Amino acid sequence: MDERLGTTTIAPNVLVTIVQKTADSVPGIAQLSDRVPGVKRWLGLHTVGQGVEVNVLNDRVGVDIYLIAKRNIDLLQMGRTLQTQVTRAIQDIVGMDVREINVHIEDVETDLADQARKDRD
Repeated sequence: MDERLGTTTIAPNVLVTIVQKTADSVPGIAQLSDRVPGVKRWLGLHTVGQGVEVNVLNDRVGVDIYLIAKRNIDLLQMGRTLQTQVTRAIQDIVGMDVREINVHIEDVETDLADQARKDRD
């Protein structure tokens, strides 16, 4: 049956949520960054959520992830795992092709950061 039923539209914020939830499940990530740098977010050229910037160009997704890593982990391996998992999640959940996944490790958690976060919670 080749009947056209209509269209499906996926809001860019859905992609941001998928990236955030996937990042939460990757070992070695302490937290996503509070800020996404750059003026693009103010100009509305990309969709931004905490620690995540997503853009779609020609139906292909580009993602920048800004994070703070846990101590004593292999940062390169963590970054590669994150890239693989986010790519797989976007492809499996929404069926879109991924152009790139850029991981920006902004800091590494320290004992002081651990204590400050515990004090806040």
